[in-house]
Amino acid sequence: MNMEQALQAFIVESNELLEDMEGALLRVLSEDDPADSINAIFRAAHTIKGSAGLFGLDFIVEFAHVAESVLDKIRDGALPIDDALVSLLLACCDHIGKLVAAAARGCTQADAELTNQAAPLLKGLRAYLGEPASDAAHKPAAGALVAQAAGQPGHDTPGRVVSNDSGRASDHWHISLRFGPEVLRNGMDPLSFLRYLGKLGRITGIATLPDALPALSDMDPEACYLGFEIALRSDESKAAIEGAFEFVIDDCEVRILPPDSRIGEYLELIESHALSGDDGSVRLGEILVRCGTLTRRELDDALGLQGRGATAPLGELLVEQGRVHPPVVEAALVRQKQIKEGKGAETQSVRVDAHKLDHLVDLVGELITATATASLAGRSLASAALHEAHSTLAGLVQEVRDSALQLRMVKIGATFNRFQRVVHDVSREIGKDIGLHIQGEDTELDKTVVEKIADPLTHLVRNSMDHGIEPAHVRAERGKPARGTVSLNAYHDSGSIVIEVGDDGGGLPRDKILAKAVERGLVEPGKQLSDQEVYGLIFEPGFSTADQVTNLSGRGVGMDVVKRNITALRGAVSIDSRPGQGATVTIRLPLTLAIINGFQVAVGESVFVLPLDAVEECIEFRSDTGHDYTELRRKVLPFIELRKLFKVSGHPSSRQSLVVVRHGNQRFGLVVDRLLGEAQTVIKPLASMFSHLHGISGSSILGSGEVALILDVPALAQRALVTRLDAASALDAGKNASQLITHTSL
Repeated sequence: MNMEQALQAFIVESNELLEDMEGALLRVLSEDDPADSINAIFRAAHTIKGSAGLFGLDFIVEFAHVAESVLDKIRDGALPIDDALVSLLLACCDHIGKLVAAAARGCTQADAELTNQAAPLLKGLRAYLGEPASDAAHKPAAGALVAQAAGQPGHDTPGRVVSNDSGRASDHWHISLRFGPEVLRNGMDPLSFLRYLGKLGRITGIATLPDALPALSDMDPEACYLGFEIALRSDESKAAIEGAFEFVIDDCEVRILPPDSRIGEYLELIESHALSGDDGSVRLGEILVRCGTLTRRELDDALGLQGRGATAPLGELLVEQGRVHPPVVEAALVRQKQIKEGKGAETQSVRVDAHKLDHLVDLVGELITATATASLAGRSLASAALHEAHSTLAGLVQEVRDSALQLRMVKIGATFNRFQRVVHDVSREIGKDIGLHIQGEDTELDKTVVEKIADPLTHLVRNSMDHGIEPAHVRAERGKPARGTVSLNAYHDSGSIVIEVGDDGGGLPRDKILAKAVERGLVEPGKQLSDQEVYGLIFEPGFSTADQVTNLSGRGVGMDVVKRNITALRGAVSIDSRPGQGATVTIRLPLTLAIINGFQVAVGESVFVLPLDAVEECIEFRSDTGHDYTELRRKVLPFIELRKLFKVSGHPSSRQSLVVVRHGNQRFGLVVDRLLGEAQTVIKPLASMFSHLHGISGSSILGSGEVALILDVPALAQRALVTRLDAASALDAGKNASQLITHTSL
């Protein structure tokens, strides 16, 4: 790993740590025992500070150090954590994120803007530390610790380490470090790793080893010949100490032996292994890793030697390498015999660039189209062997498709959890006490959908807080708890994902919305509208019922954008309101935007595709009443004739079919000429010039090379809803709507 790759790894890791830090800060005040969250916050700041020091990013180190000092006081119980301190630390978390972003852009120091933004944060932090702001100028630079360590006594003779502590010389971590010759050429500075060790504890002794130096005439000025024997007093684990060398682990040899005081601790951990509900591993290496005396890398190295022909047992090999003390291996072997149940394979993950997954799905889409073409060509040949081979191929392609799409599926919980911060900040901005309740965070959907739904959800959450939740005194008058609640919920339903954004506020003012719509000319005076139609008016461009404009809402901009963005994802949005109890916005989205199981139908020579999950049944249909609705099992079923809707030329088939489609709680029918059956469908977006088409959400290429249009089920459902309301009124009036309907198999 070169310096640039290492820096990118640092940036990715820092952003993940900042997300963890923010999450822990948002929940710390609501926990009965916040110790774990406080430790998580401290570890995140500590790790970012230490890693930044490896790259000489002193502007990150210096700011994070002050925040870490405050967190250290909180962790020790010397400083109580309250709402004001959490808000300050959240702001510091945001600022560290900006500093990391600056480092990603290649900055080696903070610019004037970042420095000005840091000033009030540092002032607030130092107030908790009891330090005046001027003290910052007297603090040692980030590299001073190493210089102090290198200049202290204890460098007796090469290869020998002498502790400067008054305690026993063996009561420290002993680190044997040999840098490889490529370290300098890869852009790494050996001194920075010693600097980081100094942040994990106190370096009590260092001996520099010059024995690898060649004769002066043979020396390569770009090669590294350094070796060190280091004594470190630290409370960190062996894995954490080894982590200091993460960016050069492949270019160096490092051996770490724990202090004598740790051996008893390891023996106790081994003795208790698998007795408290864990997995009960019987592998010696796993036992040693779990108790902390061996790191995962050391185990992998030893197993690699065995794989290359080393005949010694693993325990003996580890002792010979100086990785583990003999008593610890003996205790692990004894414990291994006592454990009866085996451990399953350990779950591992690999980080893959998103564009590689996208490219894979694109290739699978092309494979599906090519398979359909081959199937069409194969039908002209009466070959049983070819038919069987194609059937096998089609099954494998479907498995590949499912696996490729599964790789892009992510849990929506990460998106939901980001709103903890939104609710925290906005509730304080508008002076309301509001909490966030999350359900269904394990629900999975395509990462592309997750990325594009974040902005609409943000607007809906902020809108619920500003318009939905009443002020505390109003809630008290209505007998509600002072603390309002915004809820996020997600679940799967009929091949779609449903996301609900709700609140326990006052609900939507139906009469006020209708009056505003009449005033703007959106609705004719006196026209009767259903509740759903009235609530749907708030999605009209520029529509707002706010009495005054705030920083959050009231300008009539936002809800129309929410609907437009959701519609662009082939989704639908609706609102349900309960006066005095709250409102819920329901978003229904497809699980994926790439490939679906489709059901093909034909009208004339035109082929249309429906998502298979939306199709309930198909029935033979013949209409002789002229109505746009029928009765199916004594219930009104509105239908849409695709031939009329899309103005398809020609005459209807003498034997038409009615495809019964379900969208949410609504059922309606589509009248078609022929049923072509199931087929995997690769979704191709329509060009912008076709964006005005109603009822079409995309296209697909058939095996014949022709284009099939994918039907927009939410849009068609909305169209059918009007017909259903008219039909219900007609049936109530006693009109006969009987049709000749014969049920057939799908």
